[in-house]
This record gives sequence, structure tokens and C-alpha cells, in this order.
Amino acid sequence: MSNTHNWVVLKFGGTSVKSLADWRVISKRISEVKAKGKRVFVVHSAVAKISDLLDTLVRQAVAGDGEAELDAIKSRHLELAAELGVDGETLFAPYFDELTRLRAGLSLTGDASPRLKARIMAQGELMATTLGQAWLASEGVASRWLDARDHLAAIPAPGARGYLACDCVHTQDDALLAELDGGPDVIITQGFIARREDGDTALLGRGGSDTSGAYFAAKLAAERIEIWTDVPGFFSADPRLTGAAR
Repeated sequence: MSNTHNWVVLKFGGTSVKSLADWRVISKRISEVKAKGKRVFVVHSAVAKISDLLDTLVRQAVAGDGEAELDAIKSRHLELAAELGVDGETLFAPYFDELTRLRAGLSLTGDASPRLKARIMAQGELMATTLGQAWLASEGVASRWLDARDHLAAIPAPGARGYLACDCVHTQDDALLAELDGGPDVIITQGFIARREDGDTALLGRGGSDTSGAYFAAKLAAERIEIWTDVPGFFSADPRLTGAAR
């Protein structure tokens, strides 16, 4: 039986899961960590640009539209699934259905409640991790998809913050360790999302996936967390925004 405490958490941002080349980098890193006798807990974001599209979808749907954004979200995921050689139509059907229903509801009510927005924004991470785990499985990597909301409990907060910018309990989680013991040595889960006491989806706030990774590292008593991005090393500024970054 595997030692339950030899976890390494790997966190990947949206720009690190957007192509087959990116997923090959992830697969290689997983193999390197496993080769050292470690178990790998992958936390990753929605595919690059998808969270922005979902945000725009909410605003447009409230105004009675949003169809173009919904189509763009579907197309992007189906294109990536095709590139990865995975059946996207089947894989994403429940998520596409959910987004279609939620968009219709927003269009009818004209009111984007924090509760509804959280449900919509969460779909990006859920779709991306479902695709990633399916690709790893197709490559012969024994892995398990985990719903982060089942293991990250949002600390109650008033108003919109309780839905859109929550904090989470992150003490060592012996129940989670026991659940994962004896299972696959690779776990794939989402950043950015958690569950409220009432069962609703909550978000950690934009950019919250790094925090999710840290929470899971603490809950697993992990050996370390590695936060991966598409920038090679530390920069003095975002090199996408300025040529003066060093």
C-alpha cells in the first residue's frame, strides 16, 4: 500500500493546459515525480481565456444574449479534445447542457446572482480537468478525477463574498488521505472552486487556483507544491505586458 504522506502537488495555470504540447509537459513532470516514489496531486485551472469568456457570458446572458460566448466556449473545448485525441462531444455533454440551461435562466431572469455566477464560472475548471484526466487515461496513466468541491469546504462569509471570494478550511485532512490511500498515484482536480455549507458551489476569487493548490498541499501534508506557469523563472514584471521584464 502506498505511503499516504508522500504527495507532491503540481499546480498548472490555464496557459499550461491549452494544447497537446502542454499536456505532454505535464505528463513528463508527473512521470519524473512518480519515478522518485512520490504520489502526484495535480491541481489545474480552466483552459486559457475560458474564465474570461464565462465572465462575459454571464454579462451578455443577463442582457438576453450570450450565444456567441457559449459557442466559443464549446468550440474551444472541442478543438482541444480533438487535438488530444479524446471524444469531446461525449466528455463535455453534461457541462455544455449545464451552461446552456444556466444561460437560458439568466436570459429569462435578467439577474446574475452570486450563486448562479459561481456555478457558471466553475464549469471552466470542471471541463478542463475532465479533459486532462481523460487524456492521461488514454496515455495509459492510472489516474483519478476528483471534484475539489467535495474536499474544499468554504468558510461561511456574508453576501457575494461567500460565493465568489471564499476562504477554505485547510487543516490536514485524514479522511481525504484515507480515501486516496491504495488508489491511483495520480489525482487530477480543479483549482478555484469549493463547496459552501449549504451545498452550493463557491469560488476562491479570480486567480484562486494557486490558493487551491496550497490548500490541498496542506490537507495532504504534502512534501511540496510546485506552481507551474508558461513563464520560465521569476520575472520583474509580466513579460506579456512589457518588453522591459527582466
